[in-house]
Amino acid sequence: MPIAFVIALAASLGIHAAALFGTDVELFGGVDEPVPLLAELQPPTPVVAKPADKPAAVKPRPKPVKPSPLAVARPAPPVIPDASVADNVPESLPTSNPAVRELPDMPAAKPLLPARGTIRFAIFYGAQGFQIGRAEHTWEFTEDGRYHLSGMTKTSGLAALIKPLVFETESSGRLVAGGLQPETYRTRKNGKDANENADFDWAAGEVCLSRSGATQAISLGAQDILSLNYQLGYLRQPEAGATVGVVTGKKYDRFALDALGEEEIDIAAGHFRTLHLRAMGDTVTEIWIALDRHRLPVKIRYTDKKGDIFEQVATEIGSP
Repeated sequence: MPIAFVIALAASLGIHAAALFGTDVELFGGVDEPVPLLAELQPPTPVVAKPADKPAAVKPRPKPVKPSPLAVARPAPPVIPDASVADNVPESLPTSNPAVRELPDMPAAKPLLPARGTIRFAIFYGAQGFQIGRAEHTWEFTEDGRYHLSGMTKTSGLAALIKPLVFETESSGRLVAGGLQPETYRTRKNGKDANENADFDWAAGEVCLSRSGATQAISLGAQDILSLNYQLGYLRQPEAGATVGVVTGKKYDRFALDALGEEEIDIAAGHFRTLHLRAMGDTVTEIWIALDRHRLPVKIRYTDKKGDIFEQVATEIGSP
């Protein structure tokens, strides 16, 4: 193989690995585009002077109107949970004061997965299927009703030679009737804080994003980008699709999750009967969840704005 081709290939893989693992990638929506500012110059409006013998009449100032004592402030609309957890919300939700945006305190629940586990992936780029990285997810559910997830993605092979990257994520929170309820989401890039963190305040129905410092309102059932993979197991009817709220570390948004039907797939981790799900925005994310393996995500395909495809395929599922 000519050395020039090897260098060109390695550089290309390095660039695309940086795009995949870098902090600018958002699996549900992409990077916000700046809105162009348009300005139009117009001549000033001419001022016509009035005759001196006809001074301008002075209009009387209107009398202030006192507010009616019967005026009542319009209440804010009630919070509508995401479709992913709507069927799991207890019937006795507090509704006495809909103007206060507080989400209900969900009861604890038992995990669908084993108490501990690991799933490992190989990451491929393009139609030729060049492997550019690998990933590993671990989960742990404790007896006090809490969970902890960790994810590690790193470049490998030629991509690692050009652009060595290790991107780590952590999600922790409670396991409730509707599924996972994240409290903190943390990110690191090559061992340093990537400043794409999120802190959830479920009592207030808000999430605080570290990069912008902004606080956004969230719906019941909202997930971070890591916990979303394991929240899919709690969908009441995944074959009917759902609406999911996702925090990427930069923003919070809600997306339609379409179900494309069941598929039998053979991958390195084994043979699986899966349900093919898809979320479409500026980018497209497709997830195959194993119906016979706790609905774990065994294949993930991400298509960016340019049409470049990155595929993450499970190679091993087992204990840590």
